[in-house]
Amino acid sequence: MKTGKKNTNYNRSVCRALDVLEQFLLEDHEIGLTELSRRLKLPKNNIFRLLATLQLRNYVSKDPVTERYQLGFMTVELAQKALQQRGLGGARTVMERLVRACNETTCVSIMSDYSVINLDSVECDHNLRVMPALGVQLPAYCTAPGKSLMAHFADEAIAKYTSNNKFEKHTPHTITDAESWKDQLREIARQGYAVESEELNLGVTSVGAPIRDYTSRVIGAVSMLGPSQRFHRERIEQELVPLLKRGAADISAALGY
Repeated sequence: MKTGKKNTNYNRSVCRALDVLEQFLLEDHEIGLTELSRRLKLPKNNIFRLLATLQLRNYVSKDPVTERYQLGFMTVELAQKALQQRGLGGARTVMERLVRACNETTCVSIMSDYSVINLDSVECDHNLRVMPALGVQLPAYCTAPGKSLMAHFADEAIAKYTSNNKFEKHTPHTITDAESWKDQLREIARQGYAVESEELNLGVTSVGAPIRDYTSRVIGAVSMLGPSQRFHRERIEQELVPLLKRGAADISAALGY
């Protein structure tokens, strides 16, 4: 578990249970007791008790054949409630429509502490597709939803971000120069969408557009992501961007914008 300033106002058992849950964000398949014990450097007995408690409350479920664990349905309910509380409960219908139109995976995301978090996604049915991580903090400066959100931040917030954050180079394509990044944000704000081409992960390209609420405030973003070989410039500009901007507009309209 990563922490900032030392804080003694926490419960160690709760933190360990959350550590267990967060391991499932890193995988697309079930995880076994031994693997969780190895990753978290805790005895199997400790992990077993944590899993038994989470299973009792439907936060994880256990396959009776493989005896491996996966996330339970309570996590889905919490994710849906998070969307509803942010006014984004109706976004999934729009995402499903977008996927039917272009057959590319679509996400809805928010900002938290200058990181972008994918709250929900609808996957395409291509054999080769990108599986977006849900609930994980991703660097906003090198993702399409993050940049489409930050492009509408006040100048003071952008200045604070560039002075307090290091632009880590995730791939050879990551923009690490603050001034070049700010120039890109201005262009994103002008055109109404962001494109991220292999800046976070090689071989992956994403396109994002902002979602606004009834006060015109940007509160989230909708994005499409997939293998770069399908996300070439012509397709992005002629097919994906018009669909994405219409989807963002429809979600915003449902929020009163």
